Amino acid sequence: MAKAATVYDVAERAGVSIATVSMTFRRPDKVKGSTRDLVHAAARELQYVPSASARGLANGRTRALGLFSYDYLVEARPAAAAVPGFTPGDPVQVVREGPDEMCRDFPLYADEVRRGMEIASWERGYAVMIGGPSHANPAAFVTDVAGRVDGLAVFPQTLPPESLEHIAGRIPVVSVSEPPTDDRLSHVTVDNRGGMRAITEHLVRDHGRRDLMFVGGLNPAEARARFDGFRDALRAARLRVPRKPLVPGTRIDARGRAVVELPADLELPEAFVCATDDVALDIMEILADRGIDVPGTVAVTGFDGIAAGRIVRPALTTVQQPMVEMGKVVVEILTASIEEPGRAPEVREMPVQMVLRESCGCPPRSARWAY
Repeated sequence: MAKAATVYDVAERAGVSIATVSMTFRRPDKVKGSTRDLVHAAARELQYVPSASARGLANGRTRALGLFSYDYLVEARPAAAAVPGFTPGDPVQVVREGPDEMCRDFPLYADEVRRGMEIASWERGYAVMIGGPSHANPAAFVTDVAGRVDGLAVFPQTLPPESLEHIAGRIPVVSVSEPPTDDRLSHVTVDNRGGMRAITEHLVRDHGRRDLMFVGGLNPAEARARFDGFRDALRAARLRVPRKPLVPGTRIDARGRAVVELPADLELPEAFVCATDDVALDIMEILADRGIDVPGTVAVTGFDGIAAGRIVRPALTTVQQPMVEMGKVVVEILTASIEEPGRAPEVREMPVQMVLRESCGCPPRSARWAY
């Protein structure tokens, strides 16, 4: 392979200085049109591509944002559960699959937030670098990523607090989570407490369900806020208010996904109010396997608004987060903090919508209510 052309080669071919070549690619509006044409022509002839990292070293900016996320399938899949490969020339395979199975894997909450980040970053001329927990050394990995980007977004429980504090001293950091304490980070979250209170009130008021069980299963900050909303609604209705949520065990299924398990001897409530859609969908599968009618015998509700909830039958009643918009707000806060160093952290709480479907007992195509 031929040696790659350098900025010096382009400058020599165009008959200009290396500073002019650099300015042509970094600030083309500052270079005379005829000179720009000479530089671009020389770059095309030499197949020169300017180095983004070099430009970053020159002006202290990379024009890239980082996202430290997680992938449930990658993290949960055992080593033996390899994804089948495809070889050219293989015969067409026939696979029988339920209509909701692919949506249980993708898109999930994190995927939708990431999509919002990608849209907003593209609009602002930023690239997005995506990383995830490394079983070997997550702190070293994210520190390396932080050195390549101008700002970083993180999902909850993907990094130790001390790593976040260290990184936030160098670049802006936004956590996509309910703020657990005064961690001096910016946060993008939703009205977790109000959304869960609304859906619990709906079950009590509109469906007459009086024995309700809250099922947890997510990071502590969101779980606490949602459980508090559940308790608020029960307290207002003068119903029994549990002290603790049910936190079920999990197992790894054949697809490598962690799924909820309910004790066989669990006394069923009139409604399961679940902290997430994933938990709710697992519980609906368990109830179906046991021959228990949803919503006839037991109602089930979720929280998030992932695509799978619309496809399963009965369709899942849930509290929908504005996931794509959350990703856009993350980028808005990051870029504002990049342009204004020393800007105070901010917490942006976004509204949610209660989406009424069949799993709570509502007829199909019910109205959507905003809170």
